[in-house]
Amino acid sequence: MKGIVLAGGAGTRLYPATKAFSKQLIPLYGKPMVYYPISVLMLAGIREILIITTPDDQPLFKKLLGNGSQFGIELSYKVQERPEGIAQAFLLADEFLQGEDACLILGDNVFYGQSFDRILREAIQTVETKREAVVFSYFVRDPERYGVVEFNEEHKVISIEEKPKHPKSNYAVVGLYFYPGDVVEQTRTVRPSARGELEITTLNQVYLEKGRLAVQTLGRGFAWLDTGTFESLHEAGEFIRAIEKRQGLQVANLEEIGYNKGWISRDDVLSAVNQYKGSDYAAYLLRLVK
Repeated sequence: MKGIVLAGGAGTRLYPATKAFSKQLIPLYGKPMVYYPISVLMLAGIREILIITTPDDQPLFKKLLGNGSQFGIELSYKVQERPEGIAQAFLLADEFLQGEDACLILGDNVFYGQSFDRILREAIQTVETKREAVVFSYFVRDPERYGVVEFNEEHKVISIEEKPKHPKSNYAVVGLYFYPGDVVEQTRTVRPSARGELEITTLNQVYLEKGRLAVQTLGRGFAWLDTGTFESLHEAGEFIRAIEKRQGLQVANLEEIGYNKGWISRDDVLSAVNQYKGSDYAAYLLRLVK
């Protein structure tokens, strides 16, 4: 399975802070925001990752992340000339995917919870064995802002709607999606919505109508944070700060994940320590290998 991070868009809700560069490059408590979605893909065991950016921002992402070898992964890049919906990511990634299964994560979404790596592995197994798409739902108080899942009495998904005026449930679809290898083919059947975008909800409806969509609910012990506004960005930073201060463990430290998975060596980590010398990030990595 290959991974895609959708880090395009103008980030207009964060203007003027994001007028000069991508919101996914904004620091989120000591790390660039894009580290968080990349960490999710790494936790899932995905090592080939495509970063989709705006034309102006791609050099900045390349300067920050390079080819990914320092984390034990392989990064590629693709420009999104105009944002035309989340599902457009699969059309842009066609050459990169080459018919393989795919996991798409939005560049401004943060996830945290116990046994998250197990949940990710189960999603991948469902895609590989059942050839079904897997999305995740999360209980929210303002479902009208999101794609909303409707369940029957057996908790089987029966409908998905995009930003409904009258939501049929409080379960929002989060910005993390797993699809089998025909996702590009299925995306080509999606017609633009009234706002001219290829909606990810419409793509999910395609799989639902074919009986090939699984929805897994993230429970109360799980955190899903959308950092698209200043308020939610601040809340996410405070959440990460509280976790790291309490536990002494960093969230979304890419070198740590790569090291723990055996993708990079102790010397590779020490190289990162020298690169980030003088920072709390470097001190944390040094404690890791000691």
